[in-house]
Amino acid sequence: EIQLAESGGGSVQAGGSLRLSCVASGFRYDDPYSNFCVGWFRQAPGSEREGVAGMDSDGATNYANSVKGRFTISRDNSKNAQYLQMDNLEPEDTAMYYCAVVRHCAVMNLGVMKGQVNDFGDWGQGTQVTVSS
Repeated sequence: EIQLAESGGGSVQAGGSLRLSCVASGFRYDDPYSNFCVGWFRQAPGSEREGVAGMDSDGATNYANSVKGRFTISRDNSKNAQYLQMDNLEPEDTAMYYCAVVRHCAVMNLGVMKGQVNDFGDWGQGTQVTVSS
């Protein structure tokens, strides 16, 4: 059973930075973490969960327009970990952030990727990010 553990959320003023981490476990020896797509999604109160950033197993990345140039997704396959560096944070970035893994993904369409995670992947428990003005 795949499990994801996030950390790094918190409260910050507008313009500040945070780095989210997500460590995964439970992969089969013959189907390691490096074969999986990874992603970050967020959900604000009263809103649907939306894609923030995704990276496939070849390293291709995609970002929501609202975070391009401010957020950076990365992964360290040796640690079964993915990260989200968030710079120049805005109050609109306030949300619960969730990491996700899925074996196959349409990384260039984060909406489709969310559905793929729902159907075939795994979610972390979420970490809260609050940005004050």
